[in-house]
Amino acid sequence: MSEILFLVKYGEIALKKRNRGAFVRRLKDSIHAKLPELPFDVYETFHRVFVRCNSVDRDAVAGALERTFGIVSFCEAVRVKTEISEIEKAAAALAESYVSAGMGMKFKAEVRRAEKTFPFTSYEIACRVGDLLLARFPGLRVDVHAPDWVLSIEIREHAYLYGPSTRGPYGLPGGSSGRGLLLLSGGIDSPVAGWMMAKRGMALDAVYFHSAPFTSEKAREKVEALARKLAAWMPGIALHVVPFTPVLARIKERSKDEEITLLLRACMMRFSALMAVEIGAMCLVTGESLGQVASQTVESMAFTGVYAEQPVFRPLVGMNKEEIIAIAEKIDTFEISNRPYADCCTLFAPEHPLIHPEVRKMKLSYERLEIEPLLREAIGKTEVAPV
Repeated sequence: MSEILFLVKYGEIALKKRNRGAFVRRLKDSIHAKLPELPFDVYETFHRVFVRCNSVDRDAVAGALERTFGIVSFCEAVRVKTEISEIEKAAAALAESYVSAGMGMKFKAEVRRAEKTFPFTSYEIACRVGDLLLARFPGLRVDVHAPDWVLSIEIREHAYLYGPSTRGPYGLPGGSSGRGLLLLSGGIDSPVAGWMMAKRGMALDAVYFHSAPFTSEKAREKVEALARKLAAWMPGIALHVVPFTPVLARIKERSKDEEITLLLRACMMRFSALMAVEIGAMCLVTGESLGQVASQTVESMAFTGVYAEQPVFRPLVGMNKEEIIAIAEKIDTFEISNRPYADCCTLFAPEHPLIHPEVRKMKLSYERLEIEPLLREAIGKTEVAPV
């Protein structure tokens, strides 16, 4: 069984100066968390992270790296001794594999000499390797402006050679920006909002409000499937399923029809604020987009936000539906969100909801619900669903 070495490049992390080491540790932990069952090593040297694994695990490791926030790009690399003959031999082998794979006949050699004691300059190494490849492979030619492939050589404590890279998701590694609580419905928006905050390094738990028998088990299964998709990007996410039927019944009993959606959203926000304290989350995350529906006007969000003690992050607030759908398709949640099983907000949406509510009047309506005991009771009955 042969060994595979991935060279991992990070971008934004390099700007963290004295805190860079902590961010790199988070990055390495994030890679391990994606594949807890597989034996592989993750280590750093000269501001590069390397992942060493068995060849049979190549695809699994590559898939994990594609979903690890903080990674700019990664590629398979060859490590050899810092001897020019070894570098030339490895360069020829890589070039042969690229030509055989039909990657094209225009190439460019890029050399970075971080280890300045190496006796050849970057330019001299590039010239030697280029001359060797041109002599060995008829038809091959140098094109520094539009090459079909680039052979990169880095001189460090060893010499590392590699070709085309796979793009990573960028961002910051998981857990480097605190913990939040995502209000996860079965719709398109909230999974995208969670993914965007995770990309900024936030660890997340999720809360889902289930109102049986009004919402079906299929609706719950849809949300659990969305949470599993998110877990591929952020291992460790927990899905808290809240029995919200008593709260919904109280709202329908004591409120005007046009106020139902807003009061329901306010109760969800208040419950989430209480739950955040229980689990140690420092903020709430929602999928609200300004003007998309009646409960997402400035006035509506001003009212529902009153009941959150923590900051409320709305990463989609300035995005349109097409932009949100593009990300949902990218992270593979769009088809799940389109399953025809509605949540309670959709089922009980009034025909003529308030669009520009007066916060003062809505706060009085909320007080008439006398809902706090029901919300605290719901916390004790909340269960964590398997993800």
